[in-house]
Amino acid sequence: MKKDPIAYIALAAICLIWGTTYLALRIGVTHFPPFLFIGIRQTVAGLLLAGFLLLSGKSVWPSKNHLIRQAIGGFFMITLGNGLVAWAEVTIPSGVAAIICTLMPMWVILTNLFINTEEKITWPIFLGTVLGLGGILLIFSEFISDLANPLYRVGIFMTFLATVAWATCSVWMKKSNTNNDPFLNAGMQMFFGGLFSFLISFGVDDLSNVTWSAEAGYSLLYLTIFGSLIAYACYTYALRKLPMTIVSLYAYINPIVAVFLGWMILDEKLNTKIWLAILITILGVYVVNRGYQFVSKWKIRLSKS
Repeated sequence: MKKDPIAYIALAAICLIWGTTYLALRIGVTHFPPFLFIGIRQTVAGLLLAGFLLLSGKSVWPSKNHLIRQAIGGFFMITLGNGLVAWAEVTIPSGVAAIICTLMPMWVILTNLFINTEEKITWPIFLGTVLGLGGILLIFSEFISDLANPLYRVGIFMTFLATVAWATCSVWMKKSNTNNDPFLNAGMQMFFGGLFSFLISFGVDDLSNVTWSAEAGYSLLYLTIFGSLIAYACYTYALRKLPMTIVSLYAYINPIVAVFLGWMILDEKLNTKIWLAILITILGVYVVNRGYQFVSKWKIRLSKS
């Protein structure tokens, strides 16, 4: 694949920006219903991005089939992938959510292996998976008293579900890649994901007493502009131009940024055990990624020989 420096710049932006969004999201959803918050954020961002591209003539109007494909992507990656994390952060710390989301690259690889049934799980992939899950268990041991709270446990489960939804759909979007404008795709996915979030909000959010606050407003503004408009557009571009396993490396950086900011601003717990858990989780994901890359290169060499 030909190197694209802009794609790597986009990936660097994702690494930094999405690391800060866990903090901003935690602040926002403690003052405002989570799915309603996500609905407003993503619908506005999607309208701004897709509307600008279409009305300015920089992109052509998509076909019906393309719209359906982006709507599906928006539901899994935005409504579930983003919305469930927002809902979970009402009850769990932003740093814990970020560390769980570190597993996303591992789910990407395991999804690829599940789809490509001729490929087998190797020892490095198995070892890396065990290490990654071990790091998550170490984090849970530090918050063992919180696990007695049913809402905390649900929040943990929903975060896991969000990472699986995001990873699975990322693989599907990559395999169904077309030559359409990746920025228009990002705008449409955010718009549809925001609309689906509104629908879910009516069923799960407490809308009886919705009040705005400065904290909710500032976090919504930051997440709309940086977390959605800029970072998600960068993600879609990088996803189109770079291998999925390379794009997913942003998950190594995000939790470090998120845990540090959560400790510094929200006074979330941060100690030696948590740092160790982060390192073990990242090591596990790294081992899985390297093991998968080695197998892929070996198969390419065999096919050429």
